[in-house]
Amino acid sequence: MQAASRESYKVAVERLDMYVRGSEPSAVTAAADDLLSVAALLRREPRLRRALSEPSRAAADRAGLLGDMLRDRIHAGALDLLATLVSGRWSAPSELLDGTERLGVEALLASADTAGELGEVEDELFRFGQVVAGQPELSNLLADPAAPVEQRATLARELLAGKARPVTVRLVEVALGGFGGRSFTGALTRLVELAAERRDRQVAYVTVAAPLSDADERRLGASLAAIYGREVSVKQTVNPDVLGGVSVRVGSDLYDGTILRRLNETRNALAKR
Repeated sequence: MQAASRESYKVAVERLDMYVRGSEPSAVTAAADDLLSVAALLRREPRLRRALSEPSRAAADRAGLLGDMLRDRIHAGALDLLATLVSGRWSAPSELLDGTERLGVEALLASADTAGELGEVEDELFRFGQVVAGQPELSNLLADPAAPVEQRATLARELLAGKARPVTVRLVEVALGGFGGRSFTGALTRLVELAAERRDRQVAYVTVAAPLSDADERRLGASLAAIYGREVSVKQTVNPDVLGGVSVRVGSDLYDGTILRRLNETRNALAKR
């Protein structure tokens, strides 16, 4: 987002935080569903996106247009949040769409946080991504942009039935829709990171040849927290091909201490002789 859009989105997030503090998790979840439904509407209706983000139109007029369309169709809390969004300045209509979708996701995460389930939702999203990545046929089915989103969402719901919280399932559906214009895999990864951010944590993606013990994972997390100055959520991927050692990625930082990397470096050095 450009500067004006970021500021408008920040105001809406502050409004969301106020709403969350005074509402039950179920009400926040309902508002989130409404926000995501409106985001889907904005994606289908470019003329509406332009009308609701037109800078030459007064903020009150934009909010009034939205109210005329949606009043009595969505929850009052969601309508208030949407009015806050459209009253802001947006650098492009597409950024209003992105802001609406992102606010819906933040509302879902906030509802899980209020219910004390956000850590579990974060882990369930990551584990589902791991399951999908480990099965190429399933990965292709879920990521196929030619297949209707609802068809792929039905498959995901069947896979997650009884294994994940409702908020997790809803977020997977958001990922299938290409959250923020990303691929399914990229969207899942971003959702994991947003869940961690709401818990004021950094995500560390760790690749190992064999699973770390709980004690080793805690020690690694503590070491990374000392480096980054905040708690770290360690996400393990087991890949026997690395042979041994540990590869850690935190944001754009990569620490690769695997045997595979050292073998490749040795092979490359020998090839140059």
